[in-house]
Amino acid sequence: MPDRSSVPWRAIWATIASVVLALAGLLLLRELTRIIAWIVVAVFFAVVLNPVVDFLEHRAKIRRGLATFLVILVGFAAIGGMLYAFIAPLVDQGQEFADDLPGYVEDARNGEGTIGELVERYELEEWVDENQDRIRDFAGNLGTPALDVLQRLFAGVAAALTILVLVVLLLMQAPKLTAAMLDLLPEQHRWRAAVVAKDCARAVSGYIGGNVLISLIAGVATWVMLAIVGVPYAGVLALWVAFCDLIPLIGATIGAVPTIGFAFLDSIGAGVATLIFFIAYQQFENHVLQVTVMSRTVNVNPLTVLVSIIVSVELFGLLGALLAIPGAGVIQVIVRDVYDERRGRLKQEPTIGVDEVPASTE
Repeated sequence: MPDRSSVPWRAIWATIASVVLALAGLLLLRELTRIIAWIVVAVFFAVVLNPVVDFLEHRAKIRRGLATFLVILVGFAAIGGMLYAFIAPLVDQGQEFADDLPGYVEDARNGEGTIGELVERYELEEWVDENQDRIRDFAGNLGTPALDVLQRLFAGVAAALTILVLVVLLLMQAPKLTAAMLDLLPEQHRWRAAVVAKDCARAVSGYIGGNVLISLIAGVATWVMLAIVGVPYAGVLALWVAFCDLIPLIGATIGAVPTIGFAFLDSIGAGVATLIFFIAYQQFENHVLQVTVMSRTVNVNPLTVLVSIIVSVELFGLLGALLAIPGAGVIQVIVRDVYDERRGRLKQEPTIGVDEVPASTE
């Protein structure tokens, strides 16, 4: 029999050590998932805001720290303006709703109006009388999870502040970080890597612009619909739908549910019309508007847009939905450049989209 050479102990221990290190790395990655998510979100916003900071630094001749401060300040002002545009009419019309609430209650008791009809049809008044103890216990227990809500609120504030600090630091250190990353590449590839990275940033910015455009369209369409059918608080409800629509996939549904509810409070006919409108509009937005706008602003094939959203949501949930389309745009830019190089047809400038549009023309 031929001699079987034994496996060296060094190889055995090296294999065991590799497995242990791999497991430790996976466990560490699982523990740092939230921190990694914060960093990814911070990088996302830094990439979106960096072109504005660069413009102020190089064109307006403002120091980068001051330019970063101005951009963050304008961003907070824009967010504050949007919140005011939502909260101010909400307070006014909310007070109006509070003034009208006794009338709704009285109509319900008398069996008049939409609510009154529902109360009579389903005998809700008798059900309330029979289940007063359960309702009282339920109301008394509503304060039980208050501590958990506060903990989540503080965690959300801490996450937002952490992301904000990361965004500021990334914006201020962007030139140094970019130069350091390019220095890691061979000198002959640095220029092309810089061009591709710039085009990837343009894809991310295009996603933000496209998403805002779709949300504006959703808000305007909702306001027109509610104004036509005569639903009160049309302005506030339209703003609510526009804000919710910024969330991919589920945002339109979140905005539609309370809007339909308010429409039913006004009248059954208005509620049915609003329900039909949102069903039709969401189909139009998901299969036509979103695909068309995103494919133009991010320059990604429509099929790629749909597939990237489905896969990202399945893997990473809401965060994946937010980053799916810009991520698909970035991947397409890189794949296009690598493909051209492999074919020996490397262009002087990277191209994007199915029409192979040069990056500088976008």
